[in-house]
Amino acid sequence: MNRRDFIKGTLTLATAAAINPSNLFFVRADAAGNNSWWQKKSVYQVYPKSFMDTNGDGIGDLRGIINKLDYIQSLGVGAIWLTPIYSSPMADNGYDISDYTAINPTFGTMADFEELVAEADKRGMKIVMDLVFNHSSDKHPWFLESKTSRDNPKADWYIWREGINDNPPTNWQSIFGGSAWEWNDDRGQYYLHTFSRYQPDLNWENPEVRRALYDAANFWLDKGVGGFRIDAIVYIKKPEGFTDGATDSEGNCSIHNMTANQPGILDFLQEFKREVFDGHDIFTVAEANAVKPKDLPQWVGDKGVFDMLFEFSHVNVIFPEGEIWHKAADFNLVEFKKALSASQNATRNSWYPIYFENHDRPRSIDIFFPEDADKKLAAKALATILFTLRGTPFIYQGEELGFGNADADGFRNINDYDDISSIGQYELGYHAGLSEEENMKIIRKYSRDNARTPMQWDASKNAGFSVGKPWLPIHKDYKTCNAAEEDLDQESVLIYYRHLSAMRNESEVLINGDYKEYFSDNEEIYVYTRALGDKKIGVAVNFTTHDVKLPFNIFGGCTKINGNYHGEEYFLRPTEAIIYEFNN
Repeated sequence: MNRRDFIKGTLTLATAAAINPSNLFFVRADAAGNNSWWQKKSVYQVYPKSFMDTNGDGIGDLRGIINKLDYIQSLGVGAIWLTPIYSSPMADNGYDISDYTAINPTFGTMADFEELVAEADKRGMKIVMDLVFNHSSDKHPWFLESKTSRDNPKADWYIWREGINDNPPTNWQSIFGGSAWEWNDDRGQYYLHTFSRYQPDLNWENPEVRRALYDAANFWLDKGVGGFRIDAIVYIKKPEGFTDGATDSEGNCSIHNMTANQPGILDFLQEFKREVFDGHDIFTVAEANAVKPKDLPQWVGDKGVFDMLFEFSHVNVIFPEGEIWHKAADFNLVEFKKALSASQNATRNSWYPIYFENHDRPRSIDIFFPEDADKKLAAKALATILFTLRGTPFIYQGEELGFGNADADGFRNINDYDDISSIGQYELGYHAGLSEEENMKIIRKYSRDNARTPMQWDASKNAGFSVGKPWLPIHKDYKTCNAAEEDLDQESVLIYYRHLSAMRNESEVLINGDYKEYFSDNEEIYVYTRALGDKKIGVAVNFTTHDVKLPFNIFGGCTKINGNYHGEEYFLRPTEAIIYEFNN
């Protein structure tokens, strides 16, 4: 019995998930409905430190990326987003920048970068840079001068305040844990840091600061880059007055709640757009959490600042109380679908970036599927969603190989972690009274280092990543989970990604079609359609490890065109994903 014959009866469409207005993002197409180049292809994110090492120091470099451009091109992508490659002490792996217009020698030279841009262009791909403009490194010459005295030329390039009764100016807690204020003996004041103490916040109220940042961005446009991902941009505008905020049950007051999306931020961003973005055939995607729905037209679209906004509602369904790891909840498929459908429904005439992984998140198959799920099937299931929702898919390195979280043997205690956020979350867990075993279990599951272990290119020593000792441990599964092996295996995750990418790039329905969800309250399956004119494609994904029947057959008379299982049954098999084409 095949799917199209089972459960006959009246088709009653499920109501699409209600829009969650607090977590939306979009960009409008042009008036004629034409797509820009970055809407027609995917984006591949490279974490350079972990991608490919060519000089044997155990750290990836620009020449390694150049050597693997053909591999990236095989995924059908149009752009490569690089996490920061600027000069940096690497306290936060490059997100602490000490020179905005210089290449970190660890990664190579400016000549290497220029060659990378040229070689990517030859293959029809653009290089996208990561702009970190909320803060710099505490080793940046600007900060080194700013901290020397209260009357030097750069005295107000950062945010300095007096303490109160030998305490910090406010009770704000940084995103990485601990006070958001750090005392400086040289100046005799506290400086503000949204993230770590090694990342002092820049003072955007100073027009000289803004000018210096715009000049840095334009420097890279002159080098031929195809766009920017803008980091933590919602924090650049600070409140007029710095006062204590309300605390949670553990006595913490998150700086996010006190500084994100302050009134006046859009004035800065419109200036940013005029001085940098306008007049260039590029795309911009901002990391902008919690933009209010009434403000969306000012953030993105024809009159907005950016082309796309990253948001976090679908990946943060496990953090209902905010991103505090020891307060994480079990994955909730209904909430996950609600978040995705909210974004899809809000962007019917617009655009957005689709992603499940990046350098700041654990591996998705270990978050969104049960522990006993087949990892290969789970990776393909998520890929099915990634390439069939409406928007530009963002692939994170290793995701296309089905990478899971890091091998626990390589991370036995907190001292094995490089990720500064993991160390801060470990401290939060310790102060919350967690045992060492409980705390480490949480860190292993949610650490950002899960996404930063080196790429696995082949079955040779160190997975072909480096002839030297890798800066982070290689996963023990590298002999079977690697690019060379998967390239030869027609059933691999890699081949599945290539097929889906090609299908999506050639399908007007998948690029521009409307989205509609079915069975939104179902806790086991995710089902939706994409429709454009008289053409329609359906998608069904089983998030469980057991067989699941659809509540009713919405795919009768359809033809299966792809999926992570061979053949066709009248039910969804464990972790099965299917793409159907409706027959006219």
